[in-house]
Amino acid sequence: MAYRKLRNDLIKDKMFESDKLYYLWKVLSTFSIFVLSVYVAWRGVLLNTIIGGVILGLFWQQSGWLAHDFLHHQVFKNRNLNNISALMIANIWQGFSGGWWKSKHNKHHAVPNLLSSKPDADDGDPDIDTLPVLSWHQKMSGPAKDSAFAGFMIKWQKYLYFPILFGARLTWAHQSWNFVFGGFQLYGHDSAKYIHIDKKISKLRNWERLGLVIHYAGIIYVCSKMSSLWLGLLWFMLGQTMCGLFLAVVFGLGHNGMAVYPADERPDFWKLQVTTTRNVTSNWFVDWFCGGLQYQVDHHLFPSLPRHNLKRVHEKVAKFCKEEGVEYHEANMWDGTIEVLKHLEEVTEHFVKDFPAT
Repeated sequence: MAYRKLRNDLIKDKMFESDKLYYLWKVLSTFSIFVLSVYVAWRGVLLNTIIGGVILGLFWQQSGWLAHDFLHHQVFKNRNLNNISALMIANIWQGFSGGWWKSKHNKHHAVPNLLSSKPDADDGDPDIDTLPVLSWHQKMSGPAKDSAFAGFMIKWQKYLYFPILFGARLTWAHQSWNFVFGGFQLYGHDSAKYIHIDKKISKLRNWERLGLVIHYAGIIYVCSKMSSLWLGLLWFMLGQTMCGLFLAVVFGLGHNGMAVYPADERPDFWKLQVTTTRNVTSNWFVDWFCGGLQYQVDHHLFPSLPRHNLKRVHEKVAKFCKEEGVEYHEANMWDGTIEVLKHLEEVTEHFVKDFPAT
């Protein structure tokens, strides 16, 4: 009841109403990053190509935050306008399927850091279903005892965490393509495991296909105008890997290293959101780099709240959690990352103790 009252108070305070000029600025300023990346990369020098590739990674990351806002229907009251805007930003700009992301991400919001009830179930959080690469709970690690690769990865996951993040965008891009066009499975896993296709998503399928085709056609065109094919490929791959790092670092800070619950041990909805989520201490750089997700607790409690209002809601949410006796955890980017690595180390210790022969 207190959670519902807080939401009603925020509605009365017009916290769910977006500032259209703010989002117009975000759209234009984000696209300008892409223009800068191309301008720098087209200078035809190796160093410029490297700098342009890093800037491309930032453009894709910032596009991800914008698509996130539109797909959460934070910007327009008309859901179709949000979906059309997201189609441009997610599919054309970023090369991700908005339908794939939305279906997967909605499930994440419903059950953050919740383990599936059984290995073949899809009732857990897809964002922590990362075996055989990473394990976030000792109960996840069991199947790894029968796989030399998975066992190796879990034993060394603390050290492999950041190298793995460089490949995150490549995986997501593959899953997006597979969702929209169909295709092969990656690493023996069904990339559509958590995707539940409904009529609304199906109606946009052809538009999603067109968006991805335009995205990759644009990439090919930019690369073709560089002084050599190798510099074009370097620019593209740097953008892919750096974006994976830039996105995944923020995702990791949001939930990794926080409480993980077996399906039958979950608390009620709002307590699940708070106890599985970490906020990041904000400053001007964090505000820009994290795209509003530094207020991850606040966002998880109120997903359709516009990004620019999260700071104003922050104190009210923290006060609410204190009054209800639930810890509201916040750390700076450095300390939060250390917490993630320590959590991975603890899972490794449990794995080695439980399965010493692996």
